[in-house]
Amino acid sequence: MTARRAGRQLHGGKVTYAVLILFTAGSLFPLLWTAVAASRNNTRLAQTPPPFWFGGNLLKNLGTAWTDANMGTALLNTTVVATTVAAGTVVFSTVAGFAFAKLRFRAKRLLLLLVIGTMMVPPQLGVVPLFMTIAELEWTDHLQAVILPTLVSAFGVFFMRQYLLRALPTELIEAARTDGANSWRVVWHVVFPAARPAMAVLGLLTFVQAWNDFFWPIIALTQNGSPTVQVALTGLGRGFIPDQSVIMAGALLGTLPLLIAFVLFGKQIVGGIMQGAVKG
Repeated sequence: MTARRAGRQLHGGKVTYAVLILFTAGSLFPLLWTAVAASRNNTRLAQTPPPFWFGGNLLKNLGTAWTDANMGTALLNTTVVATTVAAGTVVFSTVAGFAFAKLRFRAKRLLLLLVIGTMMVPPQLGVVPLFMTIAELEWTDHLQAVILPTLVSAFGVFFMRQYLLRALPTELIEAARTDGANSWRVVWHVVFPAARPAMAVLGLLTFVQAWNDFFWPIIALTQNGSPTVQVALTGLGRGFIPDQSVIMAGALLGTLPLLIAFVLFGKQIVGGIMQGAVKG
């Protein structure tokens, strides 16, 4: 009887589907409204009631936003920043998480507490010394100013440490040591394959966070130099009456790459999450 119950699939009722549809509609509404507003003009957006369907100015507003915000350069810069930050965070966090999870060394717990403690410090407190540092290095308005400070995150280290505690058997590491593998070979041939599902999830979260980051890039970069998408969008719609339709068009351009990335890699990412859940 227990085996039969375990083999059955769970089916949601009408209430479950109603709740899912409600949450899906609520999640998609901001994106839909952005597209609708980007296809209208400023005069129509100011009227009551506001428009709830597409107009005929979408291509025009997209072209204006692309030109005025130098969106081609901004998208390229943001892709470089987000990809580099995501790759660096995944690699460094996995190595550090493996060390905290499976290796023995002095002051291990103290160092882990210090890493976790940095998550409690507001990032705004480090802006002044960080800006003074990049100014001294003459990195202002260069992409390395927003890449290097975020290559490692305390959350990523803690996340990978918690995952590797369960997903990586100690016996597997000892077997690799017995075969003569050094620490770097263990990391490359044992740790990385075992941590792949968590690395995919951490990479996605870090990529989205780096893509949407605004606070530090607006301080370290300028619109006329090497802007990211979020910095470039601040230059749209300027004037006595901001053109909200052009601003929405720019926001839509900045969101599309994330949607395309999720469509292309969403299946692999969800599969990695499910694989990690089964292992846990």
